[in-house]
Formats: sequence, structure tokens, C-alpha cells
Amino acid sequence: MTTGRKIYWGVGILSVLVFVGSFLMPGKPDDKSGLPWHIEHPTPDTIRIFGLTLGQATTNEAEQLFREEAKPSLFKSPDGKLVAEMFFEQVTLTGLKSKIVTTIAVPDAELQGMYERGLRISGTGSGKKITLAPEDVARVRALPINSLTYMPSVRLEEGVISRRFGQPAQRIKEKKSGAIHWLYPHNGLDITLGNEEKPVLQYVPPKDFNKLVIPLMNNGEIIN
Repeated sequence: MTTGRKIYWGVGILSVLVFVGSFLMPGKPDDKSGLPWHIEHPTPDTIRIFGLTLGQATTNEAEQLFREEAKPSLFKSPDGKLVAEMFFEQVTLTGLKSKIVTTIAVPDAELQGMYERGLRISGTGSGKKITLAPEDVARVRALPINSLTYMPSVRLEEGVISRRFGQPAQRIKEKKSGAIHWLYPHNGLDITLGNEEKPVLQYVPPKDFNKLVIPLMNNGEIIN
């Protein structure tokens, strides 16, 4: 048992070193699509990240790229807003395991119908989670992804992040949690850093970036 445990931890440490090393070392000419800072701009209105063009790519395509089946859910916030999400629990990119959540561009009228057909409702810390009916799961898988949240399994220093992503256009600090958001409007990117927490990277098409910024401005303060 002891030997097996040493092998397990050795593999885990190696994967972390490979990932952090990819942040620190100069870029290589091989495939970079799995790197979180490799953001392409197919058009001025959107971006491509991890091989997925936001606003065009579907969950079916993401599952093929990530080699994992996503778990669908519908969420209802306390103010009544409905959001369809797909959750990838364990995706390996650039040698590191991470979690990925995508939100799906479901028309409002369809969202309400999905809510009414929901199989089960459970409470969460920030609203309700609805289990979708099978026909609605199929529909959500075929609709475009309109945002992607990437949660790596390691913590990263601010210096490492600024080296790869550059200095943000703006930093906003949440008044309640103290988390700091590094904002990159051109890339549709919000990197959230909070003390000992691991970073959270949220990507949206640049044309939708204000949808991220406005709530932050209402509940935070600019620190640069």
C-alpha cells in the first residue's frame, strides 16, 4: 500500500509541475489549444478557447474534445433567472485535471418550458437546481455554448498569471468576499483570484463582456 501511495502522489506532483511549467516556460510550436491563455479571435465578436468557438460550438463538440460526458442542469436564481449549464467534472488539458462549466444559449421561452418539465427540484446555496427531462437534455446538448468557466486544480501566483495573460485592463475587488477579478475585455476573460483559493477563469464573447462587468461594479470597487 505504501509503495502504491508513493506512485500515486508522484504522478500527481508531476502533472502539477508540467502544468505550472507550461505557464512559466516559453511557448512551444506544438498544439496550444489546451492552454488557457491561448485565446483565438475567429471574429471580433467572439473567441475560441480550448478548441471551442463560443456562440457556435455545442456540448456535443465539447464532449468529443474533452473526452468526457457532461452533466446537465438547469438553475433558477432567487430572482427567478433560469440558466442551463453543462458540468465537466474531470477534464485533462496540458497534463492537468480541471473542472469546466459551460452555460448554454437557450431561448428564454424554452428555458421556462424546461423548468416546467423538470423531473426534480433541489435547493442549493444560491437558488434551485432542476433535473432536466431527457428530451430537454438532448436539446441543450445541441445548442451553442455562450460561456465557459475553467477551474484548474492548482493555485497560481499572481506573477505567473500576469506573465502569461499580461496585465489586466482593470481589477475589481468584491466587497463581500474580497476576491479580486482581473478583467481582459478584448479576450472576454475574467480571472478571479481570492487569497488561498484556486483561480477561476471565465470566458465569454467580447461583445457580452459587460454582462460580467456590470454586476461586479455593483458589488465591488475598482482597485487600479
